[in-house]
Amino acid sequence: MTENGSLSEFMNAAIDAAKSAGQVIRNAFYETKLVEHKGSVDLVTKTDKECEDLIFNYLKQKFPTHKFIGEETTAANGKMELTDEPTWIVDPVDGTTNFVHGFPFVCVSIGLTISKTPVVGVVYNPIINELFTAIEGQGAFLNGNPIKASSQSELLKCLLATDVGYSREKSNVDAMTNSINSLLLKVRSIRICGSCALNLCGIACGRFDLFFQSGFGPWDVAAGVLIVKEAGGIVYDQSGKDFDLTSQRVAASNSIVKDAFLEVLEPYVASSNY
Repeated sequence: MTENGSLSEFMNAAIDAAKSAGQVIRNAFYETKLVEHKGSVDLVTKTDKECEDLIFNYLKQKFPTHKFIGEETTAANGKMELTDEPTWIVDPVDGTTNFVHGFPFVCVSIGLTISKTPVVGVVYNPIINELFTAIEGQGAFLNGNPIKASSQSELLKCLLATDVGYSREKSNVDAMTNSINSLLLKVRSIRICGSCALNLCGIACGRFDLFFQSGFGPWDVAAGVLIVKEAGGIVYDQSGKDFDLTSQRVAASNSIVKDAFLEVLEPYVASSNY
């Protein structure tokens, strides 16, 4: 047992919150969106804010002593502090650009950290009704069925997922496009689908073999990194060091192809500003 309940109780609450937010997303998916800009290409909608409020209000009622970090609230006040206290880290609509354009790679991501370590992860795509879940030490699941990461051992047979991110600083754009050019010669193919959380879940269920991304917040990865680990995959910094939840760099794969993947990523890591 942990403060205010067990990990299973936390998981069930997160699933309930994700499904409620998912219903809001599903209802709004084919409607005209009210869109604001947080940056030149970073978007936010009324649905993002509505879903974050819904999730926070629900979880705060159940766990009033817990801490909360959300993409929209943190983006609004510009600061974030991750402590050892139980902390819910929420992206109410991961894949907002996809949501705005009617592309169904959209999800709710809810992670719970204790001592700065993810212990519960829920990622829910309400458009295609896929629910990814994990509790630390208890495996990872898709719609209740166990999932496993890829066991692919050859880089040339790997399907890679990535994203260009929101930075349009020339050095970062050049670093990303150069890395994609290099990787296209080393892997089977590349997918850019627009949701960090769902890309991580793709690693967890074996749809993708490799993933890397830079320039995101902890709400994009807090749930997904646990789901990957519980599915037998590994998550690490693009430099090969241990993954840091508060950094802006992540890579994921199985352990077999990690070294070969890092070798190809090395020039990108050296030239980007993340």
